[in-house]
Amino acid sequence: MSQVSFNKGKIPETILPLEPVYLVDQIRQAVRSPLSVTKPDLLIAASGNPESIAVWCGLGLVSAELMESYAYFRLAYHRGLDSLRKNGWRGSGFVRWEHDGNRYFLTALNKLAEISLRIDDIVEADRCALFLRQLEPNWDKLQTEFP
Repeated sequence: MSQVSFNKGKIPETILPLEPVYLVDQIRQAVRSPLSVTKPDLLIAASGNPESIAVWCGLGLVSAELMESYAYFRLAYHRGLDSLRKNGWRGSGFVRWEHDGNRYFLTALNKLAEISLRIDDIVEADRCALFLRQLEPNWDKLQTEFP
């Protein structure tokens, strides 16, 4: 079922489906725990849920290596684009933070912007930062923590 709302004269908004509760709980625990214990568990979760945006975001957060984190966030971003399209997004419109299902995609996009800046890929950092603010214009005013 598509989750795109069209309001007369307004920009459409896409809402991504919620991630499974058991998976979100596992990811939250992993993000709060030592790396050596959690990364293998998240990799197992990813193998059983490769379409999950959240699990790839979680792996990006727990990875100690910068470029490994970048790769996981890039994967989360692409899984997010797939999910957006599957849920009716046509390349424009809002994807708001206020909807829990959108938070992992927005987190991945933000982390891609941050890491791109750190590795001096300024063009990519600017592109991701602009896209993020097009999807969620209130981004800079939000208190965003990993969901």
